[in-house]
Amino acid sequence: MNSYDNIRYVKGVGEKRAELFRQLGIESVGALLHHYPRGYIDRSNPLKLHEAPFDRPCCIKAKVFSEIREIYVRHRMTIYKFFANDGENNVEITLFNQKWLAEKLEFGKEFLFYGIVNRTLFSCEMSSPEIYDVTEQTVMPVYRQTAGLNSKTISKVIATVLQGFEPYDPFPQEMREKYNLIGLKQALLGIHFPQNMRELEAARSRLVFQELFFLQTGILFQKETRTAFTPVKINGNSLSKLKEILPFALTEAQCKAIDDCLKDMSSGKPMSRLVQGDVGSGKTAVAVALSYCAKHSGYQSVIMAPTEVLAVQHYKTFQNILADTDINIALLTGSVTKAGKLKIKEAISNGKIDIVIGTHAVLQEDVTFKSLGLIVTDEQHRFGVEQRTSLLNKGNEPHMLVMSATPIPRTMSLIFYGDLDISIIDTLPKGRQPIKTYLIDSEIRPRAYNYIRDHLDSGRQGYIVCPMVEENETVDLASAVKYYEEISTKDFKAYKVGLLHGKMKPKEKDAVMKAFSQGEIQLLVSTTVIEVGIDVPNAVIMLIENAERFGLSQLHQLRGRIGRGQHASTCILLSDRKGDTNQRLKFMCKTVDGFKVADEDLRLRGPGDFLGKRQHGLPELKIADLSEDMELFRLAGNAAKELYATDPKLENPKNAPLKSEIASLFKTARQYGYN
Repeated sequence: MNSYDNIRYVKGVGEKRAELFRQLGIESVGALLHHYPRGYIDRSNPLKLHEAPFDRPCCIKAKVFSEIREIYVRHRMTIYKFFANDGENNVEITLFNQKWLAEKLEFGKEFLFYGIVNRTLFSCEMSSPEIYDVTEQTVMPVYRQTAGLNSKTISKVIATVLQGFEPYDPFPQEMREKYNLIGLKQALLGIHFPQNMRELEAARSRLVFQELFFLQTGILFQKETRTAFTPVKINGNSLSKLKEILPFALTEAQCKAIDDCLKDMSSGKPMSRLVQGDVGSGKTAVAVALSYCAKHSGYQSVIMAPTEVLAVQHYKTFQNILADTDINIALLTGSVTKAGKLKIKEAISNGKIDIVIGTHAVLQEDVTFKSLGLIVTDEQHRFGVEQRTSLLNKGNEPHMLVMSATPIPRTMSLIFYGDLDISIIDTLPKGRQPIKTYLIDSEIRPRAYNYIRDHLDSGRQGYIVCPMVEENETVDLASAVKYYEEISTKDFKAYKVGLLHGKMKPKEKDAVMKAFSQGEIQLLVSTTVIEVGIDVPNAVIMLIENAERFGLSQLHQLRGRIGRGQHASTCILLSDRKGDTNQRLKFMCKTVDGFKVADEDLRLRGPGDFLGKRQHGLPELKIADLSEDMELFRLAGNAAKELYATDPKLENPKNAPLKSEIASLFKTARQYGYN
């Protein structure tokens, strides 16, 4: 038997049960062994009744010391009651319609009772606990299951496999000793059938280290799979001339990011780099500089944005900066007329257009470039793999730049962005003022409204963000539609109020945003549709209703819609929640650093919001938890870098098992493209 064998050939499985396993994503023996328990019932260390927690199940060892009373309640309902003693205290136990279990119990014999202990003033009670023989004093795994396939059956099949299975350990002995790792067979037995929690922890450490090692090693070796050569060489000879015409001075961080990119683009290898910067940090200026250099090196550039609003903003920025140059810029979006598109596409094809800025419209097959040298995607995570690949295929190994304002913890950037090299812009352009953030409850709402009116009266604009589009009877949350109807006829009836949400048609949304950007709307009531790509420098005030409903990173993204000009800006978080949620929101009032916000978000909520279920095309993490396993992540990363430094192509025969394992894990990722 080996890891690739179909599970239907395992004893006790067969075709019907194999189909149930397939519903859990398990088709091979290897997949079965890596279907780790989602939790455990710890029967290895029973508690005394007085030690039992109030709110969660636990295991109690107690002796039956009373007769079992059978009480007929009604048709098809019989209960069984008896008392047990743990040596110090009594507990009354109730079973419902479990005659077979009641008959199994013997007077004077000890059993393990697993369930919640409910305390009254004078006694303890357990209702329908699971009951085990004292010989079963172990840690029992609990698996993700499906109808017809319970946890006990899954455990039994895994036990059958492990009895006659000797998995090949890809880690050599010296590596296991260096990082204090147990063997793979021992780890699999320990994760599925631990005798105690210490054994479980040793097994988990080995498997988490292995998972994070292969993930990080695979990412490092992806760099070796990049095309080794590109004929596209873009230099920075014209950069000094651009700096002379820029209406602002580039920050040190912007200059560093530009230098990183120019080194890549003149190296002879295709650039694949992420420029990550906080909202308002000036990433677009980096894209302008690189596109300018591309033009003067003989190449075209394309900038793709996820929304038409953002594409138009980029187009205006590029036009304003490059107005007095010989660079031709075109905007290609879905709303451009058919005749206009044909004209633009022809100009792109014959090289008359130097920089193309657009949405998904630039992906169409009839958009062809004469000499595409640079691709820039903004908010990369909003594009699919096929879209990125489609752009790359429009040139001869062009350079790729990814820009993102989505705050990702520094420790996770490597995983989230795969094989991209990373440049970080961590300073704001000169003149930008930090946003002040305040947390209030609904009692202070009238004062907040007055504060907003003061800003509108002074000629500024603002946002009010709601968590929902429409009212929901089951959830008491502010809805944008109802909110708009109320404040536009009451508190803000003297002002021009607009409404924006995701259920509106694209043309309606564009019309609202255009009116807001031109100052025709003073106060915009919106959902999170404004989270990315809205740049109105005159908007300086934001109120976020039910702020507790948003993650910290999302709040930071929303907050980034203000503070984009020279005026002082204020974000007001409104929430009536107390306790831990209140502390979380208070954190937002202490910092405007997106990386600090992201780190705190990761600590509080785990990596799910950053990676998603499939980690953007990377192998799925089955056991590691990046919010808890950062030390193992660091150790595994060190081991991966050591291996990469000594054998960058994994050509050493002793590393063949590692190479095979990495290839297997990344097989799916390569099928769908990387990132």
